[in-house]
Amino acid sequence: MASSKLPTHYGECDIHVFKGLFSTKAHVALVFGEIGNGDNVLTRVHSACLTGDLFHSARCDCGQQLQAAFERIVEEGRGIVVYLDQEGRGIGLANKIRAYALQDHGDDTVEANERLGFPADGRDYRVAFEMLRSLGVNSTRLLSNNPRKLAGLTGEGLSVSERLPIEIEPTPSTARYLKTKKDKLGHLLSSV
Repeated sequence: MASSKLPTHYGECDIHVFKGLFSTKAHVALVFGEIGNGDNVLTRVHSACLTGDLFHSARCDCGQQLQAAFERIVEEGRGIVVYLDQEGRGIGLANKIRAYALQDHGDDTVEANERLGFPADGRDYRVAFEMLRSLGVNSTRLLSNNPRKLAGLTGEGLSVSERLPIEIEPTPSTARYLKTKKDKLGHLLSSV
């Protein structure tokens, strides 16, 4: 693990880079405030989305969810953003762009991944559990709409005391994507 202080737009945090946990990829935890006894830590487990997080793509709500998570954590005064290198729900950046091309021709996000030979969602949350455990987290209040993420963390033994929704209002560009996430991936969304 490599660690340092990191000044951000949201304030100073501690950045921790983890490598070698269940993969050769590097994953990041940004810790704001003091974790204290590690109980009920407001946490966002976020999978990398270069197009949404960095390029502000209108295809998804990923970047907006990440921004909302930062804002809620800073408002609370403590919390963690776990940023996993699991682009495209685990299929990688190049395959995600291939999936976008299939979506341009009518497939939804799930159909596109499956047509490329991948599962609808191939992410593994064991690494997030190990990262949180190594940071001294005993229980979280999880910012997520994804019940699979909740099950993945609790299945590893992490106590999730509360799941807090992090819904972004649908736009004409995201409505179909969000409906697919709700209908086919079981995301808990009330606005679609």
